[in-house]
Amino acid sequence: MLSEIVCAGLGGQGVLTQGKILIETAASKELNATWFPAYGNEMRGGDASCNVIISDSRIASPYADHPKILVTMSESAIDAWVDSMAPGGILFVNSTVVPDDKKYRDDITVVKAPVTQIAQKLHNERNANLVMLGVLAKAAGLFTYEELEAGMCKYFENLGKAKYNDKNIEVLRAGYEL
Repeated sequence: MLSEIVCAGLGGQGVLTQGKILIETAASKELNATWFPAYGNEMRGGDASCNVIISDSRIASPYADHPKILVTMSESAIDAWVDSMAPGGILFVNSTVVPDDKKYRDDITVVKAPVTQIAQKLHNERNANLVMLGVLAKAAGLFTYEELEAGMCKYFENLGKAKYNDKNIEVLRAGYEL
């Protein structure tokens, strides 16, 4: 099993956190995982991404040349990464911020989800990234919902932010149930 994933968006949208939660979840299943971030010097608003490789064997490179899964939180992230995707891959699109008439490659599956809108309705806009992880859990089959929830909670506990886990679970579940 080898999963090559890129989480991409703008600084402040939580794409690096998405990747960290994925590797925390992989580690809990005793899988090998790498996380390779890339971001500009802007704190918010600049491009940000991370490559996540998850495997049941050794990982040769932490960089996903042709990711099978691309999780995007902005239109600019789609434009920057979609051409590098492997044929047959899955593209996750934050449809709240991407025009409905945007054209995509014919050889990939596109999963559109209004994750920012859902997070806003839950009065938790900053956690649109977690809504997207819920969508990912359901559509990609990488982890079960329960595994991803446990990995997310452990990640935030390790940061000393366990007090937010009830709200985080709410937004993660909203994405999964979409």
